[in-house]
Amino acid sequence: MSRRRRATKREIIPDPLYNSHVLAKFINKIMKGGKKTTARKIVYNALEKFAKRVKAEDPLGAFEQALENCKPSLEVKSRRIGGATYQVPIEIPADRRTSMAMKWLINYADTKVGRSMEDGLASELADAFQNQGAAIKKKDDTHRMAEANRAFAHYKW
Repeated sequence: MSRRRRATKREIIPDPLYNSHVLAKFINKIMKGGKKTTARKIVYNALEKFAKRVKAEDPLGAFEQALENCKPSLEVKSRRIGGATYQVPIEIPADRRTSMAMKWLINYADTKVGRSMEDGLASELADAFQNQGAAIKKKDDTHRMAEANRAFAHYKW
């Protein structure tokens, strides 16, 4: 029997406007310094701008599609075997895939120079919806790295 104390996942309350758990998690990731109202305002305004750009009548569905396009399925992890370190490709669990995609979208939206976070997030979501942009490039780079190290897949355990 393991002596480790396993962390339990807390229940996230869905956001009040769209009643979505995924959007609530996204708002929590954007939030800085406990300012959830500010984070909600940024996300909701960005969703409206994003929906107008891609001409979608359902902003939540378009957001979920953009997020799905950013989710990676493989990544590499370093494994030390006999003095050598190998980059071993592994499949990513579903909750980590979502978390990585959200993190990439937020980071690349924040690095857009000369734009507010709302505008940057709206443009990054629009790019992700159309399978282009920095977050999609990051996903492709992650997949390319895993594909290049496919020979070391037998070290996975």
